[in-house]
Amino acid sequence: MTKTIEATNYILESVDTKERFEDGAWTLDNPNSDKPSLIKAIYQKKQIDFKDSSYGIFRFSDWLPVKKFLKGSSATVTYKSEGLAKELGLSNLYISFSGYWPERNAKFRTCSFKETEAYSVCSRLDSTNNILVVASAGNTARAFARVCSDNNIPLLLCVPEDNLSALWFDEEINSNVKLIATKSGSDYFDAIHLSNIACELENFIAEGGAKNIARRDGMGTTVLSAVNEIGRIPDYYFQAVGSGTGAIAAWEANQRFIEDGRFGDNKMKLMVSQNTPFLPMFDAWKQDSRDLLPLDDDKARKQVEEIDAKVLSNRKPPYSIPGGMYDAIKDSKGDVLKATNQEALVAGKLFEKTEGIDIHPAAAVATASLIDYANNKLEDRDAIIMLNITGGGEEKMKNENKEKILYLEPSVVFDINEDKEEIKKKIADLF
Repeated sequence: MTKTIEATNYILESVDTKERFEDGAWTLDNPNSDKPSLIKAIYQKKQIDFKDSSYGIFRFSDWLPVKKFLKGSSATVTYKSEGLAKELGLSNLYISFSGYWPERNAKFRTCSFKETEAYSVCSRLDSTNNILVVASAGNTARAFARVCSDNNIPLLLCVPEDNLSALWFDEEINSNVKLIATKSGSDYFDAIHLSNIACELENFIAEGGAKNIARRDGMGTTVLSAVNEIGRIPDYYFQAVGSGTGAIAAWEANQRFIEDGRFGDNKMKLMVSQNTPFLPMFDAWKQDSRDLLPLDDDKARKQVEEIDAKVLSNRKPPYSIPGGMYDAIKDSKGDVLKATNQEALVAGKLFEKTEGIDIHPAAAVATASLIDYANNKLEDRDAIIMLNITGGGEEKMKNENKEKILYLEPSVVFDINEDKEEIKKKIADLF
């Protein structure tokens, strides 16, 4: 059944200066300042009203910067763990699952929490006159392709060629969605560079990444789901991070719940993890450095090739910027953890054995970090812990849809050193 929602009332605030201003057509920065800083949405409704699950992600629309309703969304499902909790000796482990698990009413068709940001971002768009440009290491591209295809929103995806296996779908993608790639051997940062070139063209607009309030607040619905189910703000929040945008979103959602006043006033510790050997945030955090440490491009690409959780491969995450990861982890008294491919593999198998569903490599990295922390550092076995499973059920989805699964092919594969004007011409010709 189709639901209707009203546009959410909110204004924007610069994290750095606290200056407030109205949202423009697609505001990503403070228009009155040249200093880098995230901006955030200040919602008119301080106490959230949770709608029923039939609204999908829009059950959280009080705290989403949305202008319209899009069809096809699903909301994160949070439940109290029994199997993994027993294995780890935890009495209050809650799992927030964003993926395909219809038995628990989780119906993310792309099996990833990136759908939360895709629906929120696309619902913030005023019109379909512009072409939305999204760079991705895989899951984000799949989510935006599905949402934009289903809702007839023009979209240009930029993905590394080595990550194209992530562009699978259970139904054909419409022609309003175009895919271009950077050639084999490139990484997510190269895809971002390609997307920046595309955005120099008229009517092509950058999705904005972490700077987009809709992306962060869409991802923050994982915490809204958890608090709605638990009845209070968790003590710990575990998630694997590439850009860290989801963890920043969790921190911001925490702040809104404190202001709401009905769910406690504690700050949940952000326990974020990266996949060894690609550890830009881990390395900087362990040196208490607001700035990321220097990392050679070729060395970074080699490290990215080695990690199983390819979606955690952002070389320039929003770590240093005011309101970014460094501030979020500091304020929450959290930590940056790490897990090897092998540790994540073991953790993923344990999760499937104890909880009954397969999970993505990134979610397995988060689970591995939780296992290590619970076994070696956690003092309070009764602490309320939220484990953000950012993707899962893909094996289940593919097994149930064997005859349907198809892959989106790139219209053009670009050399990262190709002439900029030639790149722009080829992109413009796609539309």
